[in-house]
Amino acid sequence: MDSDKAEDLNKDQTEWRETPYLLIKGFLMGSADIVPGVSGGTMALITGIYDRFIFAIKSFDSKAVASVLTFRFKELFSQIHWKFVMLLATGVIMAVFFFTRVVPLQIYMFTHPELIYGIFFGLILGSIFLLIAEIDTKDRNWKYSIPLILGALFGFWIVTLVPADTPETFWFVFLTGSVSISAMVLPGISGSYILLIFRKYDYVLMQLSALGTSDTFTAIVNLIPFALGAITGLVVFSRILSWLLKNYYTVTIVVLVGFLVGSLYVIWPYQDREYTESVRSVEIMSVNDPFVLDLLQRQVLPDTPYYYYLGDLVNPDEPSMDEKKIEVKRVSRKIIKSSPFLPWLNDRRADDDVHTANGLKGFLIGILLIFGISYLRNRQ
Repeated sequence: MDSDKAEDLNKDQTEWRETPYLLIKGFLMGSADIVPGVSGGTMALITGIYDRFIFAIKSFDSKAVASVLTFRFKELFSQIHWKFVMLLATGVIMAVFFFTRVVPLQIYMFTHPELIYGIFFGLILGSIFLLIAEIDTKDRNWKYSIPLILGALFGFWIVTLVPADTPETFWFVFLTGSVSISAMVLPGISGSYILLIFRKYDYVLMQLSALGTSDTFTAIVNLIPFALGAITGLVVFSRILSWLLKNYYTVTIVVLVGFLVGSLYVIWPYQDREYTESVRSVEIMSVNDPFVLDLLQRQVLPDTPYYYYLGDLVNPDEPSMDEKKIEVKRVSRKIIKSSPFLPWLNDRRADDDVHTANGLKGFLIGILLIFGISYLRNRQ
């Protein structure tokens, strides 16, 4: 990266005419963060705003904090990349709302996993070739195949790590926060997957779900080390990445492309996936409640990220059925391991034409999206 471009990135050069394009790019980042194995950093890289994204994070430094504490807001807004961050964050929030309330992407990942993962597989595979094609021809030589391979091996190693039992001490939760937030800004590495590897995904969700209940104070205390780690990781890692982009731009981009290559293993649409289940909440209900009666008639568990099942009777000695109460438990499912396979070579799935076709449809949709991505990359 030349010095003039690096100097430009230190300042917010965002113009209001970019609004629709940054909203779309933020929307893509938000949609990617919902899918395990894909990160918002992936979309930032393939839509051409990764360097601006990193330098925008870097702009929130000690000087910005000092400006807030001393009420020098004019100085604050002249330093931070507020327009860029605001537009991007708006797009991310729109995606999270859209894919959780309007089109429940997390549910479709369970009911139609081949289609959803096929879209992202095709999108990322096509983006790899798009990014390599945009590297200066003089830099496309055997020397840059080494960082590409190293990046791919590292990305593959991360996404194939098996979660292990870990402690809940202050310093380990702090470390988890700093590493997971760093992974969120790296292409090809999902922050939620890092939480699973550190065995802290359910721990963090449990603390968040406790906010607003009688355990709010305990949850806040438990989240403090995670929040401090996340802030520390974001501050430190954004500076490392901005320095690398400023001084070793091509090598850094090639390594990041390598991360995308390594992540293809876990995004391949045809996978045997293993899930972990944990009880998120327990509600006491009447045995005559219509919801309880529906659960009694259920034959099989639904393919969803969560489901309800009946626990023990609270008052089994109660003679009146109208007064009897029962536990209704909400169970959350999270993927912890996946093993890819080729459907046309797998006897167990040889006759499952629907799943195979859905994966191919998703792949073609992802490839077609590359044309839109290519257009977006030039609109900044």
